[in-house]
Amino acid sequence: MRLYRFLSEADTSAFCHKVTEALNKGWELYGDPTQTFDHASGVMRCGQAVIKEVDGTYTPDIKLGAQ
Repeated sequence: MRLYRFLSEADTSAFCHKVTEALNKGWELYGDPTQTFDHASGVMRCGQAVIKEVDGTYTPDIKLGAQ
């Protein structure tokens, strides 16, 4: 089955570390990264979709971050 996650974080090194961790766990980048201004918090936010192919059958209780 194919899993999908959307990673987001303030535009700091924490975002890069989050994406790097996912890549090192076997996730692959999916599409282009995004960036937008969060008016509520006054910061730029980044986002990146990632996908991963794994064995098994999808259920809504899958912990995507643990994959």
